[in-house]
Amino acid sequence: SALVSVPACCSARYNLALLACFGFFLLYALRVNLSVALVDMVEPNTSVAKNATSNVCPEHSSTINVPRNTTGEKYSWDADTQGWILGSFFYGYIITQIPGGYLASKIGGKLLLGFGIFGTSVFTLLTPLAANLGVGYLIAVRALEGLGEGVTFPAMHSMWSSWAPPLERSKLLSISYAGAQLGTVVSLPLSGLICYYMDWVYVFYIFGALGVLWWFFWMFLVSDTPETHRSISHAEREYILSSLKDQLSTQKSVPWRPMLESLPLWAIVVAHFSYNWTFYTLLTLLPTYMKEILRFDAQENGFLSALPYFGCWLCIILSGQIADYLREKQNFSTVCVRKCFTLIGMIGPAVFLVAAGFIGCNYALAVAFVTISTTLGGFCTSGYSINHLDIAPSYAGILLGITNSFATIPGMVGPVIAKNLTHNNTVGEWQMVFYIAASINLFGAIFFALFASGEVQDWAVSGYHLHRN
Repeated sequence: SALVSVPACCSARYNLALLACFGFFLLYALRVNLSVALVDMVEPNTSVAKNATSNVCPEHSSTINVPRNTTGEKYSWDADTQGWILGSFFYGYIITQIPGGYLASKIGGKLLLGFGIFGTSVFTLLTPLAANLGVGYLIAVRALEGLGEGVTFPAMHSMWSSWAPPLERSKLLSISYAGAQLGTVVSLPLSGLICYYMDWVYVFYIFGALGVLWWFFWMFLVSDTPETHRSISHAEREYILSSLKDQLSTQKSVPWRPMLESLPLWAIVVAHFSYNWTFYTLLTLLPTYMKEILRFDAQENGFLSALPYFGCWLCIILSGQIADYLREKQNFSTVCVRKCFTLIGMIGPAVFLVAAGFIGCNYALAVAFVTISTTLGGFCTSGYSINHLDIAPSYAGILLGITNSFATIPGMVGPVIAKNLTHNNTVGEWQMVFYIAASINLFGAIFFALFASGEVQDWAVSGYHLHRN
């Protein structure tokens, strides 16, 4: 039969996964570099008065005493302004989620994803100029970067709906999305080093240029569907198409109403929201926590801030392999795998986050707990994150747009609430931040376990409208 699995090595679908992996690598590098550079862009005396921090934990003597490069411009932005600068990205990001999913189903994910990353790269190159022109310009450029990045995940989900054989979904998607974690891993310490030895403007120039370079490869090597791919083998094309033949809808209109009434979709929304609350709070504030509470200098800070995301990256890749192994070889049902992986990926992080708040100044343990917490979160990629493709492959891009719109709210609200709760940077205040994140996680996990589904929903297949009328 045509369903004999086609080898993975050098196949068109794995090439797509790898190129996508690089794309998401760059997207996250472009997104988090500001969190690191901002520490260097702000005049030291405008952050919290030093006496508030000095009594929390003892200073660590830094091993490396290279004279810092101090040529970069410094701006006098207060904590609230910094919060706005860090949050502005999400205002653009949330706007393009649902349009991104919808457009991908119309014009295809390739162009959308390509130009999303290309646009983000160009605005990153303009960041130093914008900062010089004034804080309003910087906020605008960051929001525009958000607009560009907002289409990327829905566009990718949409591409996978026509590229990923159902039993290889967890593997292929985990490879492509793991790039995001890897981008965080590399760009946090690298941005720190660039700031340290060169000047913070190069953080934006280097990553922006790489993004433009990636775009050329993407436009040349990738196609929207297996049918239109230049060099795919006949066997692989048949294998992918036959594996998807009962799963996709041919109808052109989007069944919005049954989609929005679908409980399995809301299960993903709640899980996605909850997971991102923790993820974004840590992503934007971990450098601050390490600096103000645990007292690391910027260089140590970059490497230690990156450690959790390295763990997460490993976990995403491995759990993707395990998830498909359980479904294919051990005959676990899809819904069972999705629920179990989501429970591990949300309750695990909750437990370790609360623990991280409790061990005070034992910074080795603090780093270990935050790392374990973020690492276990990697299980969610093969949990709720891929579940859009299980319940409605034809509309996966749109579904991801819907859930990611809700899941962007924590990116806008979480860090602001956390900044407000931590005015004096005491350990107690940070415990509160971790508590809130952990309880939201717990709720999301339970909700998903109760209401998720692993089957293609009735409204997502071709003949659906005929049965209704």
